[in-house]
Amino acid sequence: MMVYATLLTVICVGLLVVAATHDLAARTIPNALPALLAGGGFLLHLGTGDVPATLGAAAVVLFLAALCWVRGWLGGGDVKLLAAAAMVVPVVALPAFILDVGLAGGLLALLYLLARRLVPAASVATPVSLAARVWRAECWRIRRGGPLPYGVAIAAGGVLTLLQGGPT
Repeated sequence: MMVYATLLTVICVGLLVVAATHDLAARTIPNALPALLAGGGFLLHLGTGDVPATLGAAAVVLFLAALCWVRGWLGGGDVKLLAAAAMVVPVVALPAFILDVGLAGGLLALLYLLARRLVPAASVATPVSLAARVWRAECWRIRRGGPLPYGVAIAAGGVLTLLQGGPT
């Protein structure tokens, strides 16, 4: 059972990293990623009998995050990713997860504020690689004060919480 939980946890961490990367590059999180993450969380907690508590906690997180979306504080993909990640972490670790996400978000915001002063002016050279195009787009967003890729903070909080407490 431990190998099963560890493998599922590694898969969920991978999904969080992919979601963060996609959010950073395109400021979107494909619907399949939170769906797969929620499914992984469901399977993780199926063996422990924590499914009802996990679903209830994730529903509360979804509701509160949706209120933040209504206020314009979070994007729709962030709401789905946050609720799906709440299904992966143990219910008892949910407050730590929310705290980790908040701290990661604060650090991300601080980095973006500092980056506004450090990002070079736009160059006319056409980027060749995908990484170069993402970097150029990110520099453009930073210079203009664009929205943060909060999926990065959610993923960081989820990974940190999982590393601190394990899958169950």
